[in-house]
Amino acid sequence: MTGNLYRGQAGLPFSSSLRIYEPLEAFPPEQQSQLVAEGGKTGSRAAVENAELQASLGRITRSGGDPFPTGRTDLVRMTRVPVGRHAAASDKEEHDAGRLLYCPSQLVIRAGLAANALMDGVHSPLADLLIPVSQRDKHQVRIDRINAGEDAKRVHTRASTWGIPFSWFSLFAESDRKDVVESEGRILTVRVWTPLTEALDRARFAVAHLALAAPDLDMLDDLTQLTEWLELFHIQSMVELDYGAVADKVYPDESPMDVRLGIECLAEGDMTGAAAAYRRLASRWIPIRQLARAS
Repeated sequence: MTGNLYRGQAGLPFSSSLRIYEPLEAFPPEQQSQLVAEGGKTGSRAAVENAELQASLGRITRSGGDPFPTGRTDLVRMTRVPVGRHAAASDKEEHDAGRLLYCPSQLVIRAGLAANALMDGVHSPLADLLIPVSQRDKHQVRIDRINAGEDAKRVHTRASTWGIPFSWFSLFAESDRKDVVESEGRILTVRVWTPLTEALDRARFAVAHLALAAPDLDMLDDLTQLTEWLELFHIQSMVELDYGAVADKVYPDESPMDVRLGIECLAEGDMTGAAAAYRRLASRWIPIRQLARAS
């Protein structure tokens, strides 16, 4: 992967993403041709990441005070996964090449959700200054236009800054496929992949055990919402955890194992084991989260 802008993250906060990649038939017919066209333009993953970051920096500095994406174009990430071993003979060509899955960026909808979260948070007075009411109203028109033509409930990407929510790790296992992306001796990102069916099974396992062993734990609410989100997508989808630039600080990372062991220990009443698993997670991730408050 090349490109100093992507490598350095332009001094921006560490940002990680949880993405769903769906087969083409999961999308409305009118969106399918657009996905194929946009996916063909974007090229490599490095190009997509650079384009998205450059676009976000451009919105911050453009005149007019509108920080929102316009929706004139939408970046599309793609991945290719093998189809089942028992594909029909007529499917041999697809079997050999693998099957394409798509993850649209949906920047217009996601920007609106992020703005709403900012307005509802503790920094809402500052948000009024950063995002004028007139610009929020203007962006709502864009969101309404998209909602009228697509299934906007299926937002394919969740993002987190200054660390990865522990609930995300419950979807993955040590044996899952990993792509470690490096350049000039530095880890640019790590991407972990698992089939949607596996992620759902793991999430439901975690919810069932936490509901019995630790019903007051905040992570239970997070996992319940995560499970409901996963259930919105096509059964042949893939789930990707993209560490982003924080990977260089924490990888190799045993967080998925620590979360699983912690949940299993709670279910068995082993508070000592659960506390040990949490200490390992905290020692890894609390220093990253503290960077958000560093000057």
